Amino acid sequence: MSVSLDPDPDPSAGGADGPRRLGTVPHRQPPAAISLRGRARGALLGLAVGDALGAPAENMKPSQIRERWGRIEGFVSPDPAGTDDTEYAIFSGLLLAAHGSALTVEHVEAAWHTWIADLDEGPFRGAGFSERGTLENLRRGLAAPISAQHRHAWSDGLAMRAAPFGVHAAGRPAEAARLVAVDGTVSHDGEGILGGRAVAAGVAAAMVSHNPDAVVQAALSVVPEDSWTARSLHRAVAAARSARRDPDGTQLSMEREVRRAVVIGGYPWTDLAPEAVGLAFGAFAAARGEFRESVLMAVNMGRDADTTAAVAGALSGALRGEEAIPADWATAIGPVRGSCLPSMTGRHILDIANTLTPTLPTPEDPTR
Repeated sequence: MSVSLDPDPDPSAGGADGPRRLGTVPHRQPPAAISLRGRARGALLGLAVGDALGAPAENMKPSQIRERWGRIEGFVSPDPAGTDDTEYAIFSGLLLAAHGSALTVEHVEAAWHTWIADLDEGPFRGAGFSERGTLENLRRGLAAPISAQHRHAWSDGLAMRAAPFGVHAAGRPAEAARLVAVDGTVSHDGEGILGGRAVAAGVAAAMVSHNPDAVVQAALSVVPEDSWTARSLHRAVAAARSARRDPDGTQLSMEREVRRAVVIGGYPWTDLAPEAVGLAFGAFAAARGEFRESVLMAVNMGRDADTTAAVAGALSGALRGEEAIPADWATAIGPVRGSCLPSMTGRHILDIANTLTPTLPTPEDPTR
């Protein structure tokens, strides 16, 4: 994969075709090569860790988080567990394991029926609005893409399960984006699809890179420049870079700047894909792709904290590998409990990572 970065250091500069690509900032020397298996496990375990860390803070304001816990620095629940984010990532991972790059909308729709819609499992506990709307449409006999015509087609429900596509298509952001859009056709539309494309492409780039700027560029390369998703990504990453350069800046001020750049004040829904994806990439950029810092910043910004932290965890886990995840956080992640998808009960996210790891070696370029 070749990713071109605009050398213009002014991320706010614009032109006739919209804002320019964000410029680069100095970054650390690349570490030793990380195996694709280590990156795949880092990406999907990172997703699950971020999901479990962020779950207690979901739908909260940063002020509410600080009032209750101070700054969250680790698990605040004695029994941490993932939510629908992890369970749906496993669902999509199983689809990829079965069909790979031959995945079709028909495969996805059939899996929704087999594993979700046609099961008499009672309430769809813990699911997002986009998943509930999709489920209702499928049970009414509607087929894709009509099944995605509900009020929350723009949600982050596809972005939360996009990481497996980046793992499968390591080093191929365009292919990762294509495949996640196939998956999303059953449940999402418009900006909801674009959010999934950005995350899948970002993870695909992170799987073969040491440079967080290349990850951001890969995400931007697969969404229209004039889309809400692209604008949100530009604003979030520009705010993160600006805040990092402030000699008087603090962790709190950096989080405030990124949040201010993305969040629509007073809007009641926290699951907007452009917002959640922007916050996740903002946290990732502010932390220069370091796992712990990326995930904790996403958690402490609140809003849809489990999803933003899951996405930040997937990006940084793919970039830095499984070893970058604190051991006590990693060991806290067990098989999923089926709290949202009973058909996924007992499956472990790392089994999906092992299954999806590309079998052919992918050369690493330490300058990326």
